[in-house]
Amino acid sequence: MVKLRLKRCGRKQRIVAIDVRSRREGRDLRKVGFYDPITNQTYLNVPAILYFLEKGAQPTGTVQDILKKAEVFKELCPNQAKFN
Repeated sequence: MVKLRLKRCGRKQRIVAIDVRSRREGRDLRKVGFYDPITNQTYLNVPAILYFLEKGAQPTGTVQDILKKAEVFKELCPNQAKFN
C-alpha cells in the first residue's frame, strides 16, 4: 500500500509517495511536493498527487490537512469525494 506522507529534509519536509512498510526516511517512490512549517509555505505537484490518489494512495493526517488547504481534493472525480 502506498501512502502520501512527510519526509524530513533539513528544516523543510518533503511530501512523498512511499510504501507503507518503509521507514520515514526510507526510499520513496516519488517526491510530490514540500512543506516548510516555519514559513507555512508549500509546493505541490498536483498532477502527481492526483495520480497517486486515484491509484489508491492514502494520505497521512498532516498531509491530508495540507492537501485540503490547497484544495487538491476538489480536483478529484466526484465518486472519490471520500476525503472532503
